[in-house]
Amino acid sequence: MTTPVVDQPLEDSHGRRINDLRVSVTDRCNFRCQYCMPAEGLAWMERDEVLTFEEITRLVSLMVSMGIEDVRLTGGEPLVRRDFPDLVAMLKATGVRDLSMTTNGYLLARHAEALVRGGLDRINVSIDSLQRDRFFELTRRDSLEQVLEGLNAIGAYPEIGPVKVNAVAIRGFTEDEVGRFCEFARSTDNQVRFIEFMPLDGDRNWDPSKVLTGNELRELIEASYPLIEKEREPSATARVFAFADGKGEIGFINPVSEPFCADCNRIRLTADGKLRTCLFSLNETDLLTPLRDGADNAEIERMIRVAVAGKELRHHINDIEFVQPERTMSAIGG
Repeated sequence: MTTPVVDQPLEDSHGRRINDLRVSVTDRCNFRCQYCMPAEGLAWMERDEVLTFEEITRLVSLMVSMGIEDVRLTGGEPLVRRDFPDLVAMLKATGVRDLSMTTNGYLLARHAEALVRGGLDRINVSIDSLQRDRFFELTRRDSLEQVLEGLNAIGAYPEIGPVKVNAVAIRGFTEDEVGRFCEFARSTDNQVRFIEFMPLDGDRNWDPSKVLTGNELRELIEASYPLIEKEREPSATARVFAFADGKGEIGFINPVSEPFCADCNRIRLTADGKLRTCLFSLNETDLLTPLRDGADNAEIERMIRVAVAGKELRHHINDIEFVQPERTMSAIGG
């Protein structure tokens, strides 16, 4: 196969260097979170439509040679993919600098050791409430105990850390969770991060009025706990704050109220092999078909570079003409 042009940075037409790849390994999930999926009736991709581990590894290896440094594995729920830790090991062998994953944590206790052994560097665990009944209300699954067990299991491996706990912030729900999450962040080694509710839900019920902004949450927290903002790393999605007394950290990911598009360095690969240059893209590039039709690396590289060159300058969530993507978060990859 033809060698890719490794000395040519992967950049978009706005001069942004692209070095972060999010890879969805499945659209399937064992939860039905309100901000992501409908309660029922969602059709899954057929298995032959989904990239194999070997196909994922080939594409990731190619993109690593093109300058991708960070790879995050997502879903759906990645741990429902059979033998998922094997994929972690395969991707780590590509030479990727940082390999991470996002999970709902339900199966994490079962796979924690294998994930660490495979070479996983970092992990984010989604927990939207620390109360059993409210966790069930939002996820439609009575599984908080299993998720916390998974968090404890992965926490036993100091090489994975700090573990980040993601909570989607929804007005009328998350306000009552803030105090518990602050105490959780202050009493553990986990960094809690609140993520603004985005228009990617399966029920299509998103409305700007349901967005509880990061600034509102910060004001709620600072009524009890003074915060000190840490320097933002280039292209970071989160604004991170330390508690002023030195006990723990908390972060805010504000894609709706404070878009961070200006230095976005991310692209996404869906489980069915579509390259997306923005979470809210209305267009995507099919890599699966040419891959299975025998395209060599040079041709696939060309397709990737053309797609990246056309990466959107910004999303349009706050514009009157905003159109919600047809795919939900579970089909795009978190």
